[in-house]
Amino acid sequence: MADEVFFYRLSRKFVDEQFDVPEEAKEVMYYSLAIGHHLGIVDCLRADLACSLTGYRDWVAKLPEGSEARRKMEGFLTFGEITIYREHCHMLACAFDRLRKADNVLAEQELGWTNTFMDQLTALYNDPHMYLMVRSR
Repeated sequence: MADEVFFYRLSRKFVDEQFDVPEEAKEVMYYSLAIGHHLGIVDCLRADLACSLTGYRDWVAKLPEGSEARRKMEGFLTFGEITIYREHCHMLACAFDRLRKADNVLAEQELGWTNTFMDQLTALYNDPHMYLMVRSR
């Protein structure tokens, strides 16, 4: 696992049309897009937040032990990557907001990460087509 952790935010999507796709297949592809599947889609992700692996471990360890939020965020440490969708927003925002409001729990740098992550969660909540990915490069 790399020494840095990046929080990527989906910034845009486009259909990869570099291959000559038969018309019949294009119809299926565009139909699948219309109903929400990602067939033939290229996601463009932008890193909005980066922290050291040690910093990430320490920050996430401040979430309540056994909590769903901590389990979700520790998934990165287990799998090397996690994806955060709109349905995770409320749970994660509540957990990190409690950390943010607690006295002397977060170091200054962790408070900055929390604020940026909360901004990402807000953007995700407001755009159901967006998602976040936490991973190393």
